[in-house]
Amino acid sequence: MTAIRLLLVDDDPLVRAGLSLMMGGAGDIEIVGEGADGDEVEALVDRTRPDVVLMDIRMPSVDGLTATERLRARADAPQVVVLTTFHADEQVLHALRAGAAGFVLKDTPPAEIVDAVRRVAAGDPVLSPAVTRQLMRHAAGTRADTRQARARGRLATLNDREREVAVAVGRGLANAEIATGLFMSVATVKTHVSRILAKLGLNNRVQIALLAYDAGLLEE
Repeated sequence: MTAIRLLLVDDDPLVRAGLSLMMGGAGDIEIVGEGADGDEVEALVDRTRPDVVLMDIRMPSVDGLTATERLRARADAPQVVVLTTFHADEQVLHALRAGAAGFVLKDTPPAEIVDAVRRVAAGDPVLSPAVTRQLMRHAAGTRADTRQARARGRLATLNDREREVAVAVGRGLANAEIATGLFMSVATVKTHVSRILAKLGLNNRVQIALLAYDAGLLEE
């Protein structure tokens, strides 16, 4: 089995050392590089070709949010998992909208951080339904009518079945749960999710969930 190629980006050398030690114990993960600031990320990605970037949000020169936006705008960009000390932070929402596949807290148990890297490499976002709902509640206070109108306009490009799947994704349901609820196969659900991502120009299921929330579909 091919090892997951991981790039670590954090301005604290002690944090990087801890993450390196933690990930080094996983036989299926290979650390291909380390960075101390967001301004190093693109060059490091070009040189090391990682599958996943584990990136701190707060860094001195270029923060992780900006670095994530720049990275995810590129073709064939690696997946990004952001590191944070807060579990309900506007900056985390910003990172998810920028294309991060999820986030982990810095005090998360080591085994869970390793699992997060594995899950993201496999294409699964690192957000439980409970955490997704908490983030969306946090965003509710700042959601403007213009954001809702814009989100609804984008979702209007979906057909009825795709819209149903988008709402189910927004509610944090797994593919098997969506398949059961909408009376379709898991393979068909995956096909619909892929089409939704392509039509809307999104990177992952988390962004589908945020867009469905912005559009007010989860309240209906």
